[in-house]
Amino acid sequence: MGTNLTFYTNPHSRGRITRWMLEETGVAYEEVVLGFGAPMKAPGYLAINPMGKVPAIRHGDTVVTENAAICAYLAELVPDKGLAPPPGSPERGPYYRWMFFLAGPVEALLTAKEASGVLAPPLSAGYGTEADVLRVLEQAVSGRQHLVGDRFTTADLLMASFLGYYTMVGLLEKRPAFTAFAQYHARRPAAQAAEARDNALLAQAEGG
Repeated sequence: MGTNLTFYTNPHSRGRITRWMLEETGVAYEEVVLGFGAPMKAPGYLAINPMGKVPAIRHGDTVVTENAAICAYLAELVPDKGLAPPPGSPERGPYYRWMFFLAGPVEALLTAKEASGVLAPPLSAGYGTEADVLRVLEQAVSGRQHLVGDRFTTADLLMASFLGYYTMVGLLEKRPAFTAFAQYHARRPAAQAAEARDNALLAQAEGG
């Protein structure tokens, strides 16, 4: 792949999800670690991501932000890896379903819960209720290792990332099905390599 790819991140951020995805693809990339606050709000970075947050990637002249979009984009760069079902495949439906369910209703619910502890949403909330979301998540992963077909895809990566992180910080109940799914995929070599790199960055920052 001749076009350079740059990854903007911080080890304390959701950039850990993109890092795992990058490790799954095997694509070479340049890493730019940005501090929160002024570095992410500097004009140079705002020209890449006007939201002033990470993660983001720049692939040649293409810029992609938002974890689900970044992961979907990266999956398409390496079709031989099977990180996304083939175009036109019936499995494309559930693949998109879970990717966008996590990026939309699940993220919205957990952000609202973290910010205010509000569990009774307005009628306009896309997630319905916390009970709705928990039920759907549990049904999705109970007794299963993969969300789509019988092999690992980007949807599994996002689901395992969400379940692992949000149960760890207490925003999701540690239901057995959640823990089993997250732990199963956390054993992947790419997941472990990504975690090791981000942990090394944290140690470096604390030591400096």
